[in-house]
Amino acid sequence: MTPAPELSDQPAHASINRPEGGTGAMFDGIAARYDLVNRIISLGLDQSWRVRTVDSLGLKDRREPSRVLDLATGTADLALLLAERIPSAKIVGVDPSANMLAVGAKKVAASTAHDRIQLELGSAEALPFPTGSFDGTTIAFGIRNVADREKGLREMARVTRVGGKIAVLELSEPRNGLLGPLARFHVHTLVPWVGALLSGAKEYRYLQKSIEAFPSEEEFRTVMENSDLVVEQVVPLFFGVAHLYVARPARPHDV
Repeated sequence: MTPAPELSDQPAHASINRPEGGTGAMFDGIAARYDLVNRIISLGLDQSWRVRTVDSLGLKDRREPSRVLDLATGTADLALLLAERIPSAKIVGVDPSANMLAVGAKKVAASTAHDRIQLELGSAEALPFPTGSFDGTTIAFGIRNVADREKGLREMARVTRVGGKIAVLELSEPRNGLLGPLARFHVHTLVPWVGALLSGAKEYRYLQKSIEAFPSEEEFRTVMENSDLVVEQVVPLFFGVAHLYVARPARPHDV
């Protein structure tokens, strides 16, 4: 297995490097209030969901050094939680939005884990890391926004070592059950209204539409399995408002 590049010793804000392309412009305008809006529209549950995502990697008690990749890292909430709950880990956070990363870099620089977290501008569909570089890979509330989901998932499988885990946390629209109508009202009405009220931006209308259009649990599981992944667990969260998908690379051995 080819080792991943060492993390930079520079401050977090200095380790943000711009790629050739990217799809993060839509989120640049809402970066400043992104964390607050997420807390509100998720009813404060998003952080507990992130804890489950981190712990699903199975690296918490690992003594030897770990490398973890966090895609769609945004303002670095999950990257910071990874560093907190996996003391052995060095984290690389990748996101296509420069403004989101700028907010994240300030949070990282103020944390005790600043020397273990590196933030980079980049796209999930074209990761600049060798095969098998990471012990685990995460993406929280971001796979919806990857233009080519299958390609992004294949890249996650490629850069994660054999035996490592890929954890995908994503919002979804409950289609059945007693809480289905209430959850749909939340997604269709409250999410864009609260987002627009607090951020003054129309991007949260896109958020509502993207949640509505996201595949069902069964459909997305099939997408993952067609993208070089073996799905080991699917966990519905808060009556299906979100799902945690835990998988591993399907390849038989490292290249």
